[in-house]
Amino acid sequence: QVQLVESGGGLVQAGGSLRLSCVASRSSFSINVMGWYRQAPGKQRELVARITSDGSINYSDSVKGRFTISRDNAKNTVSLQMNSLKPEDTAVYYCNAAVIAGLYWWGQGTQVTVSS
Repeated sequence: QVQLVESGGGLVQAGGSLRLSCVASRSSFSINVMGWYRQAPGKQRELVARITSDGSINYSDSVKGRFTISRDNAKNTVSLQMNSLKPEDTAVYYCNAAVIAGLYWWGQGTQVTVSS
């Protein structure tokens, strides 16, 4: 019922920057939380950052000070500015939008690769 489309992934050298964007389709649901998750090969998907409709933000400790999440409620978009990228940031990054704990949707994912 909600379609999410990510963009902005790519290949960068360590220390570089990328900006990811996610657009949610319009629906009858009011999206409470939007966030970014990532999954590296052979590892579980993990939270990177999330933001609520009223602006409350949480970051993973591993990205604090380097990544910045932002949201435009009117446009139903969420972005992730990633600076000072490290090889360990390499993963597929997924956008998530949630109404309540049991009602959420995933984007298709966008690859981020950071070379050493």
